Amino acid sequence: MPRISIITVCYNSATTICDTFESVLKQTYSEIDYVVIDGNSKDETVSIIREYEKKFNGRMRWISEPDNGLYDAMNKGIQMAKGEIIGILNSDDYYASNNVLELVAKTFSEENVDSCYGNLLYIKNEKPYRLWKSGKRKSFKLGWMPPHPCFFVKKAIYERLGYYRLDCGSAADYELMLRFFEKENITTQWINELFIIMKIGGISNNSIISRIKAYKNDKKGWVVNGLTPLFLTLFMKKIFKIPQYFQAMNISKKLPLMEYQ
Repeated sequence: MPRISIITVCYNSATTICDTFESVLKQTYSEIDYVVIDGNSKDETVSIIREYEKKFNGRMRWISEPDNGLYDAMNKGIQMAKGEIIGILNSDDYYASNNVLELVAKTFSEENVDSCYGNLLYIKNEKPYRLWKSGKRKSFKLGWMPPHPCFFVKKAIYERLGYYRLDCGSAADYELMLRFFEKENITTQWINELFIIMKIGGISNNSIISRIKAYKNDKKGWVVNGLTPLFLTLFMKKIFKIPQYFQAMNISKKLPLMEYQ
């Protein structure tokens, strides 16, 4: 079975990162390489990392130093990763169940694919808010994209096609997946299971100004790859989100949201 490197980037994450760590510790799949990139936190984050490092029994490696933002830190993590497969787990997110990595490993072992992805649930005030269930692969031109936190890809793909572009700002994850899927046509598999629970918030959608910047960065992602979107592509990207709010209502009585606390 393949080794999976999980990368967690953090900065002043003392109030949330324990849930993140616990969800990794409780995974039934043991062949993991856990890489934590701290941006020189000023709170108790580093102390918590040191505490959990012992619990991982040699499977966690970490650094704490200044960086040039979220995606610069992710690039550091990718370079440090020793696994054949790489996934990202943000410091205020956690795995929705104990067998997420088991499902990922099984998919890469049984299917001849470069990547896979699952479903993402946003929670707000401890309740389901938005369920990102992107379904089987479609063209990015139609506004489709998989949820980045639920995206697992071979390290060899990063090495061949490149890392996150810092000049794309908050859309660096969108640009990377656009490059991988739309330009380079890597193969993938949708796993129709909930992978990640994410507490509401984010860099690209917390104000009108940020949304405008995010739109421009999305557009830049197409330009830097020499790709041409349809006239309504970026608008359809937003439209794809609407049903996700209604889908979240259907799981409100089924999901143990804070399973790891």
